[in-house]
Amino acid sequence: MDIPRAPRTTPRRYVIGGAVAMVLAVATVALARMEPAAPKLDGASVWTDTVKRGTMMREVRGPGTLVPEQIRWVSAVTAGRVERILVQPGMTVQPGTPLLVLSNADVQRDALEAQRQLVGAEADKTTLGATLENQRLTQEAAVATVRADQREAERQAVANRELAGRGLISRMELQRSEDRAEELSSRLRVEEQRLRFLSQSMRDQLSAQQTQVERLRGLSDFQRGYVESMRVLAGTDGVVRELPLQEGQWVTPGSPLAVVVRPGRLKAQLRIPETQARDLVVGQTARIDTRNGIAQGRVSRIDPAVQDGSVTVDVTLEGELPRGARPDLSVDGVIEIERIPNVLYVDRPAYGQAGGTLGMFRVEEGGRTAARTDVRLGRSSVNTVEVLSGLREGDVVILSDMTAWDRSKKVRLR
Repeated sequence: MDIPRAPRTTPRRYVIGGAVAMVLAVATVALARMEPAAPKLDGASVWTDTVKRGTMMREVRGPGTLVPEQIRWVSAVTAGRVERILVQPGMTVQPGTPLLVLSNADVQRDALEAQRQLVGAEADKTTLGATLENQRLTQEAAVATVRADQREAERQAVANRELAGRGLISRMELQRSEDRAEELSSRLRVEEQRLRFLSQSMRDQLSAQQTQVERLRGLSDFQRGYVESMRVLAGTDGVVRELPLQEGQWVTPGSPLAVVVRPGRLKAQLRIPETQARDLVVGQTARIDTRNGIAQGRVSRIDPAVQDGSVTVDVTLEGELPRGARPDLSVDGVIEIERIPNVLYVDRPAYGQAGGTLGMFRVEEGGRTAARTDVRLGRSSVNTVEVLSGLREGDVVILSDMTAWDRSKKVRLR
């Protein structure tokens, strides 16, 4: 016969194990869905600013130096040896102030030879003039003699014509007197033509000799200019900035001898990064910080070429310069590009580029936390940037570098 078996019961430990496993699974899912705790950040160590609405000034900044508006490079006209240096850098000079003295025996010899040739040519001209004048006077005397003989022959022919009419002289005698008068008339015309030719030839020869004299005078003046140039003058009012020579040094034509500047008329040469120079135009206002004061000015020139990643901009200074302003002084310049009215703007953050989207932390809960928000930036300036979207007027945002918290959506401020 069959014996009934007792029902099999589940051990208690299996029930407990299942419950524990279920609890662990639920806890794991819950923990996976929970956000990580917000990192803490010292509120005193971050830089913040409030979003404002109003007129934003677009500006660009660049370092630079003060340079004279007028710089005169004094160069050597001829080769020579430095005999004496008469001034030193920093001394005030006038246009006729001698800076240094050069010497060159060859230049002096050439000048003397040119002067000797000029004197010889002038003497030749004087001699030629006297000779030609004597020839002209001789010819004039010959013309006068022939003219007198011709008139006498004309009178004799007239008298013989009357005598022949009375039968007092032969016809042959009359013919002889008339031929004599005609001969002298022809000779007079020839002598007068010779006088005119001689006078014209005289003018031509004297003109040619005068041309030679002028040529040699120009050469002599040129050589004398070389000699005079060896006494080097400043050529302008100003201050000697450079004179890099020593006595006894040999210089060649074109070598720089000195630099003379006008220290009272300075301009600023700024180096603006090429990425910020696209909106620069001549006439924009600028502020130049000389470390001893602020000078106002306007952009007067923009270099068309880029050098070492920057564009050189000349700023003409207006008004009185701050004390201590001098050539080669390092300065910092700010150029105003434009004024944009009625826009949202904030101080420039330490990271991100203008015209892009940037994740910024907006301060919330009375300054206890800061939440990440995407902010679209527009045009930028030296210290400010335009806010296109993502923030409202009055929002406080963190401007410090927050790249260490890129993975966090919120931070807690202590």
